[in-house]
Amino acid sequence: MKPMIAVLIAAALTLAGCNTVEGLGQDIEKAGDAIQKSTK
Repeated sequence: MKPMIAVLIAAALTLAGCNTVEGLGQDIEKAGDAIQKSTK
């Protein structure tokens, strides 16, 4: 559970730093990849 919380915090910080819609899409994709890796 703790790794999942860390991933969510990292995703929130990443999303907060994006400036464009394209950047937002890339950030969401990276967050999804991180979540998939944490579940394996």
